[in-house]
Amino acid sequence: MRPRIVFLSIAASLLFRTIAVCQPSIPPTGWPTADGTTLLPNFRFGTGETLPQLKLHYLTLGTAHRNAAGHVDNAVLLLHGTGGNAHSLLNPLFSNVLFVPGGVLDITKYFLILPDDIGHGESSKPSDGLHAHFPAYDYDDMVRSDRMMLDEMKIDHVRLILGTSMGCMESFVWGETYPGFADALAPFACLPVQIAGRNRMMRYMAIQAIKQDPAWMDGEYKAEPVQGLRTANELGFIMSSSPLQMQKQAPTRDDAEKYVDRYLARVMSTTDANDLIYYWNASRNYDPSPNLEKITAPVLWINSADDYINPPELGIAEKMAKRIPNARFIMIPISDATRGHGTHTVAAIWKDYLAEFMRATEPKP
Repeated sequence: MRPRIVFLSIAASLLFRTIAVCQPSIPPTGWPTADGTTLLPNFRFGTGETLPQLKLHYLTLGTAHRNAAGHVDNAVLLLHGTGGNAHSLLNPLFSNVLFVPGGVLDITKYFLILPDDIGHGESSKPSDGLHAHFPAYDYDDMVRSDRMMLDEMKIDHVRLILGTSMGCMESFVWGETYPGFADALAPFACLPVQIAGRNRMMRYMAIQAIKQDPAWMDGEYKAEPVQGLRTANELGFIMSSSPLQMQKQAPTRDDAEKYVDRYLARVMSTTDANDLIYYWNASRNYDPSPNLEKITAPVLWINSADDYINPPELGIAEKMAKRIPNARFIMIPISDATRGHGTHTVAAIWKDYLAEFMRATEPKP
């Protein structure tokens, strides 16, 4: 099958404005997740550094089904973005559209696995105590450790790997590193090339803002280095926002300033400076572009035109998609429904493409 590149028409973008909001009933107390933890002894990172024990935390939804041969055949791996965690894709914009009865990822049909990647959530991370002496992990370490976690769960194959942002990049790494592990890959909001240009510049500026704050103290601070951390979070805000939505939500000067103050108060209270340095720098050696032809699983790759991190004018996605043997690339145009880089979480916009993709990749009996 030849790669397909799809550009949605303006008519399609108008359609997004009239998407029905009624969905099947959602559990009133939230999703019935189950917690899990895998401990990997003497985990060796790509740098050669080791941890005596790497803790990986994850959430699951649904029930694993084993076929006649005893293999789980309904597992779906959902990968969060940079600075997120296993709860990120429980966002109602995502979960209340996809996980419901009859949804594309209906939890009565699929066994959903949402890990905290290394450096995130309740998995091992610098703020646990090693601070700036924590091993310098990267996306390869994340993918390999998640594979080991699944091995511990006795899962040797998954129906789908869907990743957003950082998880999108990990999806490409999964496809190259373990070509037969997934029936399908759905990378949303990224590019399968080295992090360079403005993207790396912004990450580098955020990292350096913290490191050059005297209060960072080479990672051994007793209180967060507020000035450096504030600048890093401001850069993150700009990277992930969209002009259209920001203008709508903050149409006056006072609204704009209050919006920023509320945002920073929220993220500053939950962000550790060392953790941020590590997870922003984990992309430093990411570059799946030399091996895209090794991705044998069908790929549904979706970006949005108002994504400041992966802007369409670069033209990179269209070139790279042609090198993936069985890929469909979709560029979603800017509309009232899109949310810049965060469009990856607004499932109502792209769920029909995912539904079609799941039907097309259904394993034959």
